[in-house]
Amino acid sequence: MDAMILYPAIDLKSGEVVRLRQGDMAQATVYGTDPAATAKGFQDAGFAWIHVVDLDGAFAGQTVNLQAVEAVLDCVNIPVQLGGGIRNMQGVEGWLKRGISRVILGTAAVRDPDFVKRAAKEFPGKVAVGIDAKGGRVAVEGWAEVSDLASLDLAKRFEDAGIAAIIYTDIGRDGLLKGLDFDGTRTLAEAVSIPVIASGGLAGIEDVKTLLKPKNRAIAGAITGRALYDGRLDPLEAVALTRSVAQ
Repeated sequence: MDAMILYPAIDLKSGEVVRLRQGDMAQATVYGTDPAATAKGFQDAGFAWIHVVDLDGAFAGQTVNLQAVEAVLDCVNIPVQLGGGIRNMQGVEGWLKRGISRVILGTAAVRDPDFVKRAAKEFPGKVAVGIDAKGGRVAVEGWAEVSDLASLDLAKRFEDAGIAAIIYTDIGRDGLLKGLDFDGTRTLAEAVSIPVIASGGLAGIEDVKTLLKPKNRAIAGAITGRALYDGRLDPLEAVALTRSVAQ
């Protein structure tokens, strides 16, 4: 993950492609009814990865949008990372066998860190940790509950566990197009050796340019959702920019 990677997001609710505001399921905007077509469009635009979240699964604690995720896997040949409702080894192994390149464990990282460490050891390079924060504290259960655990403390739990990446989301910015939390993400990325991916609030091409500045070199990537769907971020321009800097 030497070059900054931009991950287009496909958030799934009842089989549809949606975006939420600050993680609120009651504030879901539907952007499409064909997740596979959305994924194919991102691949055709030149993105190197796709980020998928089973929103229903995050709240239910188990996979809900199975068919939609499998449809995405069937239509693209670039790597896909998946989060939402994966809480045990059976879920991790099952998704990896189906073709997911990297699973994201969020609630499980708080509730059962030993399981996350076992999964990372058993499947090297295939397990990421999702750290979703409100006011610096980690939220769980689809962001419905906020724990007393600080984001940095959670990240440090997995420092030597072989975690492939940390996806750090500022819930207060998510879906609001206010810009990424550069300072918070950079602080986290500089404090641990695990690659950190920024999420929540990416507003447009200026955010991508800021991510690529030398002072943010510790940030390994970023997830973009609403900016793409609302037309505020041109996918071809964004991909071209990240590639030009990587060369």
